[in-house]
Amino acid sequence: MKDNKYPLIIFIILVFSSMVGFSQVVFENPKNPVYQYLSRQAQKGNIDYNDLIQPISRRDIVSYLNTLQNNLDKLSAREQKELAFYQQEFSEFNANFKDSTTFFKKDQYGRRRFISAKNDGFFLRGDPALAIEGIAGSGKSIIKTSAGLTFWGHAGKHFGYQVIFQDITEKGDGIDTLKGFSNETGIIKTANINPNAKSLNYSDIRGSITYSFKNGFISAGKDQMLWGYGQSGRIVLSDKVPSYPQIRFEYNPLKWLRFNYMHAWLNSAIIDSARSYDKGNALFGTDRELYVRKYFVSHTLTFLPSKGLSLSVGESMIYSDDFDPGYLLPIMFFKAYDQYQSRYKLSTGSNGQFFFSVSSRNFIPKTHLYASLFIDEIRTGSIFNKDKSRNQLGYTVGASRTDVGLPYLTLGLEYTRINPFTYNNLIPAQTYTNQGYSLGDWIGQNSDRVTAWATYNPIPRLTTTVQFNYIRKGADGNLTDQYFAEPQPSFLSEGPIESQKQLLIQANYELVHKLYIKTSYQHQAGVIRPAEQPNAVPNEFRLAVSFGF
Repeated sequence: MKDNKYPLIIFIILVFSSMVGFSQVVFENPKNPVYQYLSRQAQKGNIDYNDLIQPISRRDIVSYLNTLQNNLDKLSAREQKELAFYQQEFSEFNANFKDSTTFFKKDQYGRRRFISAKNDGFFLRGDPALAIEGIAGSGKSIIKTSAGLTFWGHAGKHFGYQVIFQDITEKGDGIDTLKGFSNETGIIKTANINPNAKSLNYSDIRGSITYSFKNGFISAGKDQMLWGYGQSGRIVLSDKVPSYPQIRFEYNPLKWLRFNYMHAWLNSAIIDSARSYDKGNALFGTDRELYVRKYFVSHTLTFLPSKGLSLSVGESMIYSDDFDPGYLLPIMFFKAYDQYQSRYKLSTGSNGQFFFSVSSRNFIPKTHLYASLFIDEIRTGSIFNKDKSRNQLGYTVGASRTDVGLPYLTLGLEYTRINPFTYNNLIPAQTYTNQGYSLGDWIGQNSDRVTAWATYNPIPRLTTTVQFNYIRKGADGNLTDQYFAEPQPSFLSEGPIESQKQLLIQANYELVHKLYIKTSYQHQAGVIRPAEQPNAVPNEFRLAVSFGF
């Protein structure tokens, strides 16, 4: 790729090199139970937890754990045991950590690791990434295995690095080859895959190199970025899409102000016929095919006026065809820049969005209240005019309360609604997708969902959950209606309304560090978009054992 981004990146790194080092940044998988542990502690007012954007860094997690260590009197005996467990896992910033190298042994803090090495400013830790899962139901019998590795560490005072790789294979009857209408992360697959295939192989690789400074970091890598809150999905940025190459920058100039920026390289999954060319032979087709280039850029300001309260406003832009160095400026107002570049023409412009979030923890004791708003298109002068409005937006509102009746029992309720045409665009390469999957909530446009759940931890590191989802979805509509219909088609008015109910019962136990045993049962009534769920069954059982990630 020939473009002008590299001089700017080098300049930024040189500028940051003059700043005082704080500690190296390595990101932690959002599926690690430590996120739930910290969220619950914030809900009780024990820490001030900033998790709007994930993954967060291990250094931030260590800071939260240290705060809890300094306030042990606020923790129950069970919570103190969990704290000690997580401190073993996140021990790399301990000033007393001595230079050493171990294989298949416990490190200095009692955590058994495949490899742990520290020597003169260089730090390395690694484990295998292994998993086996059995899935059974009516007409469904699948064995899912994965093998890979994960390693991470620090180099010098400023640099952190990490890689996670998994090769995944599913074999059996009833494989979900599409990963379509579900909250399961999408996969990279061939366009003509057989939906009834009895074997499916794919891989997942994530990694990054990060330069940190006193109040922030800049990172280049391949990963997802999650934005907002949600029990069953996130309307702004979710983990539905496969990971993507990205540059991420975060700066926290004041205690009450945080800034985040990301530029990502997406895959449009659309062949660019103008750039494709005859490769000179007929093997696997005559053409060398190239995809339409697709990019995503976003930035967010988060205000922290008081402990437990955060207010966030963000903007994003999906643009295509050619890389535009103007979007590498983190403080650029993307909408105004797009109008300058496109000369106010829809056919030459890009696809912009605005989003907002509010989160309140422990203002009502032991309660988390949150809401997110995603605006794809809106006419501010006619928001409440049914004939003229273009309210192509989505929102989530939710609440959860912990220690309800007994310690560690958390109850929650959440509602998400996504209006018609949200996430869509007249230019196919600028829809709100990557590799054909939604960047936002997996239920997509013209739909809503009610989620109720109860979570209970009877013993340290064992999480049990009962969750109920009720989802409704209408037709997607057409582009002519999206851009010209007045009034716009109302919510759930297009096509037949499909619905499905899901009852999920699951238990997750971290037996030792990064060794998980997970089991679940799901009952589903109704099937939305049967073509995207060709192997959905009324009852499904899962049992999985995984290690290392």
